[in-house]
Amino acid sequence: MNCPSCGAPVRFRSHASVMAVCEYCRAGVLKDTGAVRDLGKIAEVLEDYSPIQLGTSGKWGQRPFTVVGRLQLRYDAGMWSEWHVLFDDGGSGWLGDASGQYTITQARPAGSALPAFDSLAPGRAVTIDSTRYVAADVRTAQCVGGQGELPFIVGAGWQARVADLRAGTTFATLDYSDGDTPQLYVGKAVTLQALQCQLLRDDTAIAQTAGRYRGKLTALACPSCGSQIQYLPGLTNTLICRACNSQLDATSPQVAVLRAGERVKAARTTLELGAEGKLGNQKLTIIGVMRRRDDEGYEWTEYLLYGPRAGFQWLVESDGEWSKSAVLDDWPQVLDSGAKLGSVRYDKLDEYDATVTFAAGAFNWRVQVGDVTHVVEYERGPTALAAESTAQELTWSKSSDVSRDQLNAWFGMAAPKQNTVKNSRTAKAPKSGHRDTARWLIIIMVICNAIPLLINFRATFIYTVIGAAALYLPALFLDSMDGDA
Repeated sequence: MNCPSCGAPVRFRSHASVMAVCEYCRAGVLKDTGAVRDLGKIAEVLEDYSPIQLGTSGKWGQRPFTVVGRLQLRYDAGMWSEWHVLFDDGGSGWLGDASGQYTITQARPAGSALPAFDSLAPGRAVTIDSTRYVAADVRTAQCVGGQGELPFIVGAGWQARVADLRAGTTFATLDYSDGDTPQLYVGKAVTLQALQCQLLRDDTAIAQTAGRYRGKLTALACPSCGSQIQYLPGLTNTLICRACNSQLDATSPQVAVLRAGERVKAARTTLELGAEGKLGNQKLTIIGVMRRRDDEGYEWTEYLLYGPRAGFQWLVESDGEWSKSAVLDDWPQVLDSGAKLGSVRYDKLDEYDATVTFAAGAFNWRVQVGDVTHVVEYERGPTALAAESTAQELTWSKSSDVSRDQLNAWFGMAAPKQNTVKNSRTAKAPKSGHRDTARWLIIIMVICNAIPLLINFRATFIYTVIGAAALYLPALFLDSMDGDA
């Protein structure tokens, strides 16, 4: 078929496709019986450095597929892409692509009644066809771009009302875009490696289309104060100027100031924005830094790392201790007093609200000072799980401790041996492990001396005081040394 707007050839590979976007003039082309109609211009997709492209192929289970189309969707805090895939057996599905996390789903009729959109909220349990899901995302997004073949009509201003559900690695989407009765899509959380994807874009291909290599930091002058901001073009949605605290929208072609904040003094952090480290064989760059505070005033620092091959990871610094964290595709099961991931049970450790107190650099979602997230933590030995929820989203992450030597190996001189950052958590809650032990020993000593105190009070009292001082003063000194470390 030829495009009715410019005459260029438009190819429909799938019988299920009802429209395509002309590669030459961006016209939306509707496939009617025996003819094609022009649906008007469809916006270009924003270059987001995804390795997936039209023509990428792979295999889900024993079913080979090819990527034939794309929708790009934007919501108030970020954006993601839905790639339309055509299976070799004639079926079609969707490959979700959100900040390096991938899912693959297919439309399926529901065997039971489906919930109303307004009844869903992150964290709420939903049972569909005997499978118990937990709502992960509930939001309304707007289509901001399209490519290739699509199985339904998409025009200017088209909105998607969707709810994403998870049960372990099983993934489901309820799409309410066409009304109150949703379309059900069911599939799995996946990786591109597991899908055996071929014809992915490499750094050279990205450089040819975007003018710069994926993962290469670039500088942007802040429209508010003129300071240089380093960011990943196309990949990061929000930039926060470290000099004046202005929040910038990096997803539009013309970067605009969304919120000009009060000029603040640049915060001191142990690791600097732009620092590069090598974790295993993966090269990662610190692209964003934020600090958060809990209900009791304890504060910690989180560093967002990005690598072209590794995607996004986090380093968390708290009280001079470090941990590495990544978002989970396999969701734990919440129990009465803990959580279970696979065969491992984690005990509930803490529950609190975390508030952003400082943010600088680039992030793959909208972040600003004052954002509040509800956090529930679970722990088993040196490994921890965290469920973080807002009104629109619930995510799970898994973290493990990182030693100072390991941090130095990753970042070299970027991570000094002595922590130069004294955050409020360290100041307000110095370590007291030795003092706690000393207190218990003193209590035991007093109990053991109860009868001798009645027989010879003066001598026993003096010896008890001397013994208590001998236990407590060294403990006090050791805890102060730990607090300075």
